[in-house]
Amino acid sequence: MATFEEEYIRLRRKIKFLSDFSLVFKKIEIKGQDNFIKEGPNIIVGNHIGSYKDVGLLLRIVPRRIFFTANRMIFSRDDLSSLVLRHLRRHLKDFGVFLHLILNPFYSLAVNFVSSNISSIGTIPVDIYGSKRGAVIKCQEYLKNNRAIIALQGRGRVHPRDPNPYVKEFGNGVSIMACNLEKEGLSVPVTPFSVFGTHYAWGVPARIRLNVGEPLFIRDFLRVGDQETIEAFRSCLYKRVSDLLVESLGW
Repeated sequence: MATFEEEYIRLRRKIKFLSDFSLVFKKIEIKGQDNFIKEGPNIIVGNHIGSYKDVGLLLRIVPRRIFFTANRMIFSRDDLSSLVLRHLRRHLKDFGVFLHLILNPFYSLAVNFVSSNISSIGTIPVDIYGSKRGAVIKCQEYLKNNRAIIALQGRGRVHPRDPNPYVKEFGNGVSIMACNLEKEGLSVPVTPFSVFGTHYAWGVPARIRLNVGEPLFIRDFLRVGDQETIEAFRSCLYKRVSDLLVESLGW
């Protein structure tokens, strides 16, 4: 049976094409790219406002093989089709439905490709409406094997009614993983980043700003109990990504 890395190599050209296509007419500006960890275990965490465009961006920019956690719905062709149509309708209203029909031949091929291959390259399914325990355990296994995990925070869109519409409040998953592995003697660097501009609809010209911060370690946030440590680290990661976003808006 082929490894995740071998499957990725086999599909690399198609993945690159889809990644580039997802970012068509987008200009990318990056700061802090040297802060990415090039080997060993690493959790990369940031805001998630651009659906599949965030994925395409990170596949293009991160200088190593990366593994995503993802809504388990994208592992199903019908569910993924529904998600993409919802995304286009949210951003482009009726024209989004029209665009979906016009691009249907290519779109169908893309959806079939993603849903049929996403497991084979090691993407980790997450039940965004239920327990995350299984996904956390799987991520920890990947990290013990010196892999890099992408943990996007949010549901791939802007939340205009939130106090911070571009950075959804972080969950505990990243902090729990870092805490568990720290207790096992594995200190995992967590690299924060912010992204702005991927929320603009596909095909709409826009500038994407990616701001990458220096890695953080949960050992620097240890408290009396695990829960207090997890909360302190979660809060710090959320604030750091928020600050990176504000900083990028001033470019």
